[in-house]
Amino acid sequence: MQVSDSSSRILAGLLEARTGQQLTLSRRWRIETALSSILRERGIPTLDELITLLVMEKDSLLADQVVEALLNNETYFFRDRTPFDMLATRFLPQLAHARQVKRHIRIWSAGCSSGQEAYSIAMMFDEEPMKWAGWTIDIVGTDVSHRVIKKAREGRYTQFEVQRGLGIQQTIRWFEEDEEGWRVLPKLQKMVRFDMRNILDAPPHPGEFDLILCRNVLLYLCQEKRRMAFDRLASALAPDGGLILGAGETVIGQTDRFAACRDIRGLYRRADADKADRRATGT
Repeated sequence: MQVSDSSSRILAGLLEARTGQQLTLSRRWRIETALSSILRERGIPTLDELITLLVMEKDSLLADQVVEALLNNETYFFRDRTPFDMLATRFLPQLAHARQVKRHIRIWSAGCSSGQEAYSIAMMFDEEPMKWAGWTIDIVGTDVSHRVIKKAREGRYTQFEVQRGLGIQQTIRWFEEDEEGWRVLPKLQKMVRFDMRNILDAPPHPGEFDLILCRNVLLYLCQEKRRMAFDRLASALAPDGGLILGAGETVIGQTDRFAACRDIRGLYRRADADKADRRATGT
C-alpha cells in the first residue's frame, strides 16, 4: 500500500483538525500499518479509495476510525520509571506535608491512553496504605481517543500489557484474572476516573490539580497549540503543584507559564509560584 504525498497531507489535515496533533514526517511510516485493518474491515481495496471517501465526507464514522487509528497510544505500567521514583521519594512527601490539613490530593493524567499511567499512580498510593490512610486520592485520566478511554474504564489488560512494567507479585496484588485477561482491582478503580477530552479543551472539572502528568503529548502539537496546551495546564495546576513532562519535552522556549523546579529535577512549577518562592527566599 503506497502512501502518496497528497494522501499524507489529507490524513495529516484530518488528524490535526480533529485532535490538534500533527502527523509529522517521523510518524508517517505508521500510516500503512495503522490503516490496513480499516481497509480489510470495510472492504476498501486501496488507500486512494479510502482517501476519496474521506474527502467526500459521506461517512463520519469512517473519519472517526481513521483518526483513532492514526493516534499514537503507546503506554505501559510505570513507563520510564524515573518520574515515578521522583514522585515517591521527593514530590509526594512534600505534597503530603502541604496537604496534611485537608488530606485530599487531586492528580490529572493528561493523554492517559489506555489508563496504565493513571493506574500506576494509584498503585503508588496503595503501596503505602498506612501513610495514606484517611486521605482522599482523586486521579483523573483524559485522552482524545474514545477507544482507549473505553479500555481504561474497563481496566482490563492482556498478559503482555500487564507484564510491561509489572512483576508477578505486583500483578497478583493489583489484578484479578478472568477469561478475558487481567482486570484492575476495584480498590484502584475507585481512585481513578477517565474522561474523553482534548488537552486543548478546558481542563477537567472541578478545581485545581496538585499534580499533572502530561508526558509525550506535546511532542505532537505545533508550537502555537503547544503554547495553548501549556496555558490550559497552568490554569488547572495548584499554585504549589507540579507538572511532569515526557523525557524529550521541555518548557524552555515553549512557554512562560512554567519554570523548572529548582530542587526536584524533572518537575515543573507554575512560573508565578516560582517567582513567589524566589521573593520569599530572597533569591
